[in-house]
Amino acid sequence: MTKCAGALVFLMSLACGFATAGEGPRIVKVISPDVLVLGQGDRAGITQIAGKPVYYCGLDTFKRWADPLLHQQVYEDDHGNLDVMVDSRPVALRSLLVDNGWLQPVELDDEAQAAITERRGGWNCASTELPFALLHRTVDPKVLAAIALNESAYDGRPWPWTLNIAGRGYFFRSREAAYRVVETLLSHGRCDFDVGIMQIDWCYHRQRFSSAWDALSPATNIHVAEDILNENYSKTRSIAEAIAYYHSANPVPGREYLSRFVQHFAQLENGL
Repeated sequence: MTKCAGALVFLMSLACGFATAGEGPRIVKVISPDVLVLGQGDRAGITQIAGKPVYYCGLDTFKRWADPLLHQQVYEDDHGNLDVMVDSRPVALRSLLVDNGWLQPVELDDEAQAAITERRGGWNCASTELPFALLHRTVDPKVLAAIALNESAYDGRPWPWTLNIAGRGYFFRSREAAYRVVETLLSHGRCDFDVGIMQIDWCYHRQRFSSAWDALSPATNIHVAEDILNENYSKTRSIAEAIAYYHSANPVPGREYLSRFVQHFAQLENGL
């Protein structure tokens, strides 16, 4: 069996070897984020891309985004994956769809986590709670989402590339941009900043991360927040105090923080 025999459902050999065989197949129809029709001459076949379609904004919205893919030639890379040309460079179809928020891969890698938490493509119409439902381990996603609204809300939604430096919040367009600032802070011997979607205090909790880059990973950041909340609950045996202590063990700021949390939790309950 050739390495691309599993890529096409009906026309198994359509894409195989076309990188060196001249004119290759083109995308003639986009059925869904995970199903495309390829055609070459009078032949046509369906290719399946592993993953789950992201339909929160509707199929029509996706198809409008996908219109530029029609008639684009596809290429097989060295691993048997299908690429298209974007800005004169080959891009894997799977990565293009995941990165733009239309396909949820089996493994929520860095590319997928960025798309989900930045609310790209179809994720833009999902609930505020959904990224936490996908990335959490032990704590109720609605609780995590309400805390994140306290911590990193930008334009009404938690934002993954957030820093709070000496009490002032900053929002960055990308993980790379936020990381460059963290590196600068660390090079000056500073730790007085909170990092990521859950705003983890670097001075107190840096040992929980393998690196500053790791601290900005949405999944890792959420998992560390869960660990802190679980430890707070083990000490207090109170969910309310565990949440208040996430911000401060000082009663006054802790109560104010909890009050904001309750408001956000109620909004989530009402479908935010």
